[in-house]
Amino acid sequence: MNINQTSSSFLATANIDSLRQVLLDLIVKYAYVEGDFVLSSGAKSTYYINCKQVTLRAEGALALGRLLFKLLPKDTAAVAGLTLGADPMVSAVSVVSAWENDPLPALIIRKEPKGHGTKAYIEGPSLTENSKVVVLEDVVTTGASALTAVERLQDAGYEVTQILALVDREQGGRELYQSQGIKLQALFSIKEVQQYST
Repeated sequence: MNINQTSSSFLATANIDSLRQVLLDLIVKYAYVEGDFVLSSGAKSTYYINCKQVTLRAEGALALGRLLFKLLPKDTAAVAGLTLGADPMVSAVSVVSAWENDPLPALIIRKEPKGHGTKAYIEGPSLTENSKVVVLEDVVTTGASALTAVERLQDAGYEVTQILALVDREQGGRELYQSQGIKLQALFSIKEVQQYST
């Protein structure tokens, strides 16, 4: 990846294949690390992916925002995700949607209800009942965190049938979502990331 591929003018006009390549470069360079790690699920792993190292970079946010916006179904009313990993992602997609003249609100799902005021789980504009919301996730492992977001949204009266992710670790998340009638679409599988990193 050279500097021209991460310039804002390039990223704003690049085609989908070029954006995908830029994002994969960023993931391998900044987010993927090999070693001995314990995951949030408690499982041990020989690698770790911290996608916040990509999604919180301006060029990463613009590339993923454009890529994920293109994958949204036409009837999407909002994008949402569980804090903290999805926060920069939902913001990036929302900003890109405004740029594309199809503005979509971003919803952030708290892990615990707000401790004061309305004690809400969901931050962001209120939607009409049965609005279709797409959940975003940075890395899918077992699928538990995004499923928490799905459940909170469903409890609020919204419809969720799709999750979009940056990386699928292929450790049961897809199967969990399928069992709930939810489709997972990831930009990259862990195999793609690992093959590209060698």
